[in-house]
Order: sequence, then C-alpha cells, then structure tokens
Amino acid sequence: MKSHIISFCKEQAGYTLIELMAAMVITGLIGLGATISTFQVLTQTSKNSDYVTANRNAMNALHWISRDAMMAQTMNGVDDFPQNGTLSLSWVEWDNTTHTANYSLENGSLFRIYSDDSQVTRTLVAEYINPDVNSTFCSSDNGVLTVTITSSVGEGSRVVDAKRVRETVLRPEL
Repeated sequence: MKSHIISFCKEQAGYTLIELMAAMVITGLIGLGATISTFQVLTQTSKNSDYVTANRNAMNALHWISRDAMMAQTMNGVDDFPQNGTLSLSWVEWDNTTHTANYSLENGSLFRIYSDDSQVTRTLVAEYINPDVNSTFCSSDNGVLTVTITSSVGEGSRVVDAKRVRETVLRPEL
C-alpha cells in the first residue's frame, strides 16, 4: 500500500515555477497596456477640452466685436487694440440714443463696456486671450474691419491655441 501512495503523489500535477512566472509576465504586460491606453485617453480628452475652450472664447470675442462693428458709425483705437488701448465703437440710433461699446484686454480677459444714454454695463466677453501683437490684433481697410483673436488654454508645453479671424463689413455712411 505504501508504494501505491508514493506513486499517487508522483503523478499529482501542479504549476511549475516557470509557468507561474510566465503567467505573471503576461498579466503584467496586459496591465501595462491598459494603463498606457487609459493615460493616452485622458491626455487626449484634456487636449480636446482645452481646444474647445480656446475656440469658444475666440469665437465669442469675434461675435461681440463684429456685432458692434456692424452697427458702428465711428471707430477709434483700431490700430492700437489690444496692446496699447481700447477699441471704441459708437453709433446713434434713429431716436438719437447714443451707444458706445469699448473693448479692453486685461490680463487675458476681454471686457466689453457698453453704454447708452441711460446706463453703463461691463461684461466679460472672453477669457484666455493671448495679448501678443502677432496673435491678437485688428485692422481696418476700405470699410472692412479685420479682427484676429488668439485664445491660448493650458500650461507649459500643453498650451493649445485657437486663432480665429473675422472680416466685418462696416456700416455704410448714412
């Protein structure tokens, strides 16, 4: 009977050390691949979010400036905006109400100071506006106002820029 017990133990199968190590290596590689994929998805999602934010801010700034420029009868500060001054757009309505919209850039935020004969309001139009002279500027030529706005979101090497240009035909002289 003893010989039968000993032979039973010899036939008993199990995992060898090499098989266990191979299984651990394969599991580690699968885990590493999943970790890298997750990191890439999160990084790309962050870049996409920054781009959408930058684009939305640039488009919002262009919308408000163009809207007021189409109404404007007079413009001041076109060549100096935004580096050295404000962009001032003004017009008079049929009932002699005077409107003025002044745009100024303060620490990357574009503000619109709007006044009519009765009140003055200050509104944050856009954030993350790049104040560099080659990034954000405007010019006027033959009744067309060209505004270039660059919005920069992110930090360090992860800055995402959205540069938008809009040409607005100014109100004809009445």
